[in-house]
Amino acid sequence: MKNIVLAVLTGVLLAISWPTYGFPLFLFIAFIPLMLAEYSLRNDKHAKRKVFGLAYLAFFIWNVAATWWIYNSTALGMGFAEIVNTLLMALVFLLYHVIAKRASFTSATLFLACIWIGFEYFHLQWQFSWPWLNLGNGFASFTSWVQWYEYTGSFGGSLWVWIVNISLFKSVLLYQQHKEKPIVIRAVKKAMLLIGLPIVISLTLLYTYEEKGDDVEVVILQPNINPYTEKYNITDQRIGALLTEMTSAAITESTEYIIAPETVFANSNRLNEFPYSTAKSTAAKIISRYPNLHFLSGISLIDVFSDPTRIKQQTNIYKENIFYDDYNSAFFVRPDGSTELYHKSKLVVGIENFPYQNLLKPIFGDMMIDLGGTVAKKTTQPDREVFFTKDSVGVGTMICYESVYGEFATGYSRNGADFLAVITNDAWWGNTQGHKQHLNYAKLRAIENRKSIARSANTGISAIINQKGEIVKSLGYEQKGVLKGTLKTNDSITFYVMAGDYIARVAIFIAVFVLLISITPRKKKLNL
Repeated sequence: MKNIVLAVLTGVLLAISWPTYGFPLFLFIAFIPLMLAEYSLRNDKHAKRKVFGLAYLAFFIWNVAATWWIYNSTALGMGFAEIVNTLLMALVFLLYHVIAKRASFTSATLFLACIWIGFEYFHLQWQFSWPWLNLGNGFASFTSWVQWYEYTGSFGGSLWVWIVNISLFKSVLLYQQHKEKPIVIRAVKKAMLLIGLPIVISLTLLYTYEEKGDDVEVVILQPNINPYTEKYNITDQRIGALLTEMTSAAITESTEYIIAPETVFANSNRLNEFPYSTAKSTAAKIISRYPNLHFLSGISLIDVFSDPTRIKQQTNIYKENIFYDDYNSAFFVRPDGSTELYHKSKLVVGIENFPYQNLLKPIFGDMMIDLGGTVAKKTTQPDREVFFTKDSVGVGTMICYESVYGEFATGYSRNGADFLAVITNDAWWGNTQGHKQHLNYAKLRAIENRKSIARSANTGISAIINQKGEIVKSLGYEQKGVLKGTLKTNDSITFYVMAGDYIARVAIFIAVFVLLISITPRKKKLNL
């Protein structure tokens, strides 16, 4: 029973740490109870089964408490995410238990920190990608603590959490063994240093950092269209009229960008007919009287073809010998009428992509989750497209889920983006922590890249985020309206943009090294 209580305590501590309702200080002690439970079971005959069960309990509590809101869009998706993500976390902790029985304390805990970070990195790469609960995201509501993400990315936060947990865990074990008060005093001092020093460094960066670049005026649209009952039943002509009406009173001679949300034009226009589409003509009409104005918006596009040599892994079959690629795209229109397109490339599992089709399709068939008509597999593009103005100012556009991926977002900066845009539709989850967490994760991308972000959300929260990750202006959830403000461009790149997720790659190397050392039989020395 004691170990069950410890596992529950870990789950609760992780849950109450999480954005946007939680306080991340609890992250620094959250894993200690579960590690104590594992330590007490290390020599138990059924240790593996018990450790796995306790880990599953702890991480299931965390997963459900932090991401239960997925249920509002899909009960099946929520169940899959909670069960599978918990399973993966529990297996990572079980692997630590196996190594801990064969290695020293230092090697075992080093392995735990590194294999967990490796797991988080893996979650950014594979087709069942779900990095929502990566530990570094836990500081998204307290960006004043992690301004050094411009050097480390969010994996710096994950490493920070593990360093403090392991240090305090060691102190707890020492106190249990010796019952000496100085151990407690040293542990408190060490914790204050390990937690406080990075925060002091971060605050120093925060208060000394000066935003770079020129001011640009943006008009962000939040049409507040219900995606379940309205979005796919409104014609592009009506959407065009709505956006024209919303912008008419907000545009000035100084406005340089109008930004509208993800797939606001939702009638699945043909890709080859986009130049003649209502979306393009609406944008051209709005910007026609303003020589410095650009229009950025989301759109659904399809490319229908019969040539089998053009089939990609994400291509959909309409009927015999008729295929189509389905795109969730952003389009950019300049004052001279020229346009560019970017196709969303980080896709939501089960809604926009079918992972590992060769393996799973024979089992499940062509199963996709229906959210208001978005049931087709989406087609992606390999590069991060940056839209440039005639004055060579670049905007990198992240579409919805893409803003959760740190190293992915740096691709826009490397390709010349001077600021970032996020276009999204967060109404699938209702008025829950889901859209609030999503907004706060964008603040981390601003710090990592030191780029301002203009965020247009169909139902909210639309916002302007500065290069420090601070929300300087916002429009609340389910508020129809226009958000107008200025942000700064910045053509410099951070160390993290150059180096990417180097912490994760080093961690994986160390984890593999410790694993091999631990499982390799070693010959006993002969006493001569």
